[in-house]
Amino acid sequence: MIRVEMLSTGDEVLHGQIIDTNAAWLADMLFQHGLPMSSRATVGDSLSSLVETLTERSQIADVLIVNGGLGPTSDDLSALAAATACGVELELQPAWLEKIEAFFASRGRPMAPSNRKQAEIPAGSELIDNPVGTACGFAVTLNDCWIFFTPGVPSEFKVMVEQQILPRLKARYALTEPPICLRLTTFGRGESDLAAELEPLPLPEGAVMGYRSSMPIIEIKLTGPAAQRTAMEQAWQQVRLQLAECTLFEGTEGLPAQLARQLNQRQLSLTVSERFSAGLLQWQLASAQVPMRAGEVLPAGKETLQALAQQAQQRAAAQQAPLALCVGSLQDEQLGFALSTPDGLFAQRVKFNNQRHTLETRQQLVAMMAMNMLRRWLHGMEVSTGHGWVDIVETLKA
Repeated sequence: MIRVEMLSTGDEVLHGQIIDTNAAWLADMLFQHGLPMSSRATVGDSLSSLVETLTERSQIADVLIVNGGLGPTSDDLSALAAATACGVELELQPAWLEKIEAFFASRGRPMAPSNRKQAEIPAGSELIDNPVGTACGFAVTLNDCWIFFTPGVPSEFKVMVEQQILPRLKARYALTEPPICLRLTTFGRGESDLAAELEPLPLPEGAVMGYRSSMPIIEIKLTGPAAQRTAMEQAWQQVRLQLAECTLFEGTEGLPAQLARQLNQRQLSLTVSERFSAGLLQWQLASAQVPMRAGEVLPAGKETLQALAQQAQQRAAAQQAPLALCVGSLQDEQLGFALSTPDGLFAQRVKFNNQRHTLETRQQLVAMMAMNMLRRWLHGMEVSTGHGWVDIVETLKA
């Protein structure tokens, strides 16, 4: 097994001032190509720390992908750190310097002198093309470790990994078939509750059941070797059966995208009215291109469940939409939902039984509950359903 590691650089990453989305993307990309990432480290903008970490990881990893630190400013130290670790000087690449100059000229701007350093890489290293930016990447070998240096800009980093780095890795190494990773996302049950139900299930050799909680959902993931495909699918069928009632979707599609696909297939459109969720529900649906009529966000108020249900009916009629979904106001820890459909009207009032969560977390939960009502109706299921820390106190059907 090839040991592939990642090294993220920069004080802003080290201190949590920005989220390292490149690391998550790279881990998934490598996994899909049969190269699971073995470990990841982060180091700040310190030359000595960079040199020390490069030397240390090169003695362990077969492949190391370094991200960040190839910009034109004084805190961009990756090229110098690589040269120092390898015991060589930085060397100007005239052809790349011309490319940078042409880049600025095409935009009617002079190149700043500081950009020149983006054309300097360690002597003897291999230049790695960056077709969408000014910082060239490069590769060196240190302690038998193949180290790739890439810019931190996500759009540049992803193109270079896909077009430059992965092809090189595939040409050098005989990659194994990617592991199987089966996923489903649940809503309404706690992680410990799910684990207690799934842990007794027998798993194929080498398979691992994983759980990822991200309020208000929990993802279940079964990962195992490709050689165990049949056994993995049999085990997964058991997971499906046991979690059928609380499963939102399988794979990575996401609930809003699933609703968009199903509504389009059935040629149904939706109108939405929100109070407590303050537009979050509409934003999530619109971002997934759910077929929607005009929506509204109303100020907090007081309404009975019957009044909210009537509002859903009236909104559907006014917007000439087959479906209308309404979220009410929070009153005494209680909140109502109403869904008007061609089959009838469904409404429920729920009560929060846990007050420790933030307003944002509650709004995320409420938006998910509203979408889940629609999903359950589309699947012919009972529409009213609670959550681990939300109790149903009243329902209405008409």
